[in-house]
Amino acid sequence: MSFEIRKPSVFIAFILLFVGSFVRAHASDFNDNWRFILDDNPKFSTNDLDDKSWQILTLPHDWSILQPFSKELNGATAYLPGGIGWYRKSFKTQIDSDKEKQFLYFDGIYNHSEIFLNGERIGGMINGYTPFYIEISKYLQPTGQENVLAIRVDRRRYIDSRWYTGSGIYRDVKLITKDKLHIPIWGVQFLTPKVGAQWAHAEVNIDVQNDFNSDKTFELRAKLSDQQGKVVATAKRDISLSAKASVRESFNLAVVEPQLWSPDTPHRYQLTTQIYVDDKLVDQQSQAVGFRSLQFNADSGFWLNGKNLKIKGVNLHHDAGAVGVAVADDVWRRRFAKLKEAGVNAIRTAHNPMSERFLELTDEMGFLVQGEIFDEWDNPKDKRLNQWERHDDLISRGYADYFQENAEIDLKNAVLRDRNRVSIIMWSIGNEIEWTYPRYKQASGYFDMNAKGNYFYNPPFIEADEIKKRFFEQPAGEYVLADTAKKLSKWVKEVDDSRPVTANLILPSVSHVSGYTDALDIIGYSYRRVIYDYGHQRYPDKMIMGTENVVQWHEWKAIEERPFIAGTFLWTGIDYLGEAHDRWPGKNIDAGMLDTAGFAKPAFHLYKTLWQDKPHAHITTQSLDASSYTMGKNGEFIDKREGGWRRRVWGWYDVNRHWNYQDNEPVIVEVLSNCPTLDLRLNGKSLGKKRLLDFPDKAYKWLVPFSAGTLSVSGDNNCEAIDNVATAGSPKIISASTDISELAQDNNRVAHIEIQLLDDKGNPVSHAEQEVTLELSANLQMVASDNGNSATLASYQSDTLNTHQGRGLFIVKRIGTGEALVTIKGKDLKSQRLKLH
Repeated sequence: MSFEIRKPSVFIAFILLFVGSFVRAHASDFNDNWRFILDDNPKFSTNDLDDKSWQILTLPHDWSILQPFSKELNGATAYLPGGIGWYRKSFKTQIDSDKEKQFLYFDGIYNHSEIFLNGERIGGMINGYTPFYIEISKYLQPTGQENVLAIRVDRRRYIDSRWYTGSGIYRDVKLITKDKLHIPIWGVQFLTPKVGAQWAHAEVNIDVQNDFNSDKTFELRAKLSDQQGKVVATAKRDISLSAKASVRESFNLAVVEPQLWSPDTPHRYQLTTQIYVDDKLVDQQSQAVGFRSLQFNADSGFWLNGKNLKIKGVNLHHDAGAVGVAVADDVWRRRFAKLKEAGVNAIRTAHNPMSERFLELTDEMGFLVQGEIFDEWDNPKDKRLNQWERHDDLISRGYADYFQENAEIDLKNAVLRDRNRVSIIMWSIGNEIEWTYPRYKQASGYFDMNAKGNYFYNPPFIEADEIKKRFFEQPAGEYVLADTAKKLSKWVKEVDDSRPVTANLILPSVSHVSGYTDALDIIGYSYRRVIYDYGHQRYPDKMIMGTENVVQWHEWKAIEERPFIAGTFLWTGIDYLGEAHDRWPGKNIDAGMLDTAGFAKPAFHLYKTLWQDKPHAHITTQSLDASSYTMGKNGEFIDKREGGWRRRVWGWYDVNRHWNYQDNEPVIVEVLSNCPTLDLRLNGKSLGKKRLLDFPDKAYKWLVPFSAGTLSVSGDNNCEAIDNVATAGSPKIISASTDISELAQDNNRVAHIEIQLLDDKGNPVSHAEQEVTLELSANLQMVASDNGNSATLASYQSDTLNTHQGRGLFIVKRIGTGEALVTIKGKDLKSQRLKLH
């Protein structure tokens, strides 16, 4: 199915019935009972090796996050090591080789994997984000006998990325058994060319493979069920298929009054496809699906289900802080729920395909997704310093070394796996690629990649014709970016032509004239809000949006004021590990709405006031001397930095969440709120009502001489938002809470134990820190601990942590039955106990 993007009329570009995660009648979880060693030896692949001394574990597994931080390593990947690791697993052959086939499915191995079965190398994958599968039937021992699967993972190139990647088999593995007459893996596609409120017409494309040596006659069926299990549409057909042949069959399904999927109403259906031979079921797959319509318009932006909708998105890397990249579902679920609370409705997968489990949650919880595939193409990036390559040592060799050979299969595997996800609305083929090619930087007419310089805040200094002239006067180099972009876009559409293709452009003023944007349906601007008007006026037929913007008010202001800008993906939703070259002890980027522990930061509260209608207020404080402001002659607040709030970029300025200062010390009180007026009170006495309209930076401010007590703020009856902070004493009590009260024994179920220090009156303490220790009953196991502080270098596996801003986090899972007890203790602190049923 094709789609179009045009100007100026609003139109329905395409409407899809999307496939969710694949769940097959004969697919089994293959994550349990693996053995692992962080070492290397050719004998590790053989069947006769004694591996009883190896570590026993359950996948997914990230070995790097379990190692100590070291200053001798590099901050690009969070000062954590790589190395070479081996995994081994034994299993018995349990298929009828005359009738069945068996496959190993890997959702991702980071990286340079080699896979051996019974001592024979059967495959592998260089790209750590690529899902892939291998048919293993011919390598298996006879039925009933033992097989040995061995996997070597080579992460010696431990700075092969600009962010933390993790190491090992960090995503799911499945053993899939198929009849020789079967629907191949990723062999179903769903499209709905017509849909309305009253009915939808769905086209169901199903591939069938006959690997028997004889012709086969069978019945192919499809049925769609709603969330209550009621069948709403069915289709079936008798088919004859020659030996060793394949066929693609298409069904039409009509659905009356479909429930549409959206971020607010993530309704899904269940679609089941089946093959019957002589009334016997021989193959089946069941998939979560959903209906929604997408429209993309160069003048009016993005439309979902016929309604204009701003994309309120964030970028996310694939790590989740203390757990690394082997992330349990419940870790993402907690993080996603907090992002939802701030009004986030979209996620860009920066800068690679995410796991199936990640995308299952975006479908389920209602996030629009820009699925990104590559960060490097023909030429490498400098992993330590970003931009073009300036280091070429082995440890920093990345994907560009393999792009020419592997890009097509890596891209198509990613798109095939996810092409039917209800949440995915567009594909991104690349991130800030222009750096790595000649001509782009030189043709721009300016650029010093200085956050204080003209790139962020000035339109191009030369006209488009001059940029184009400069560009084509220079040597092209071995590879031409525009040609590669066209090739990648073509490959995407060979697999899925139902979504638009985009990319994140770091030098769009050059990319528009170089031919790069000819390959794109939607143009993504990276930190270039100042040329939204420039781009729209000169290239009116292209829809533009922000695909990386800093988490500041000026970024959303520029989008809110322009209906032709579809929305943004902010950098970032959550702090991520890595991209911290020479920042020791800082091991992660602090630019997120949430820190690595998932605690809300001031940027979270700012965007909650911008992206949610629900009244909200959040107090922060800072002494005048240490604040970002000075006071003018007339009592006005003057930003100390040039350009003030209009030029803030990554991260937030230094503020406190407490009311603890010296008597009469002048303190700036800032309140982030969406209420039109607020009244600030100290110990019940009003310090004056103020209007939001008087603060163009969206932050209420008062200058208050410190006096101990309670500082509170409230809106009026039309905006009932309240918040308060109180002068706190020293820590005396541990307050502990959990996000779930019932914890199942499942590797993807975890409980988050959040710690808050309190004084003896129960006031939160965030101005003093304390060491706390976790004690667990025998049926619980600690997964990780964190305090959210980028400069903390304690092991994420320690059961003792120092709080940061009075807070801390422990993540635990169940390993046995019965009532489970969590106890948090600290010196001279009243301990806290929780029960997990």
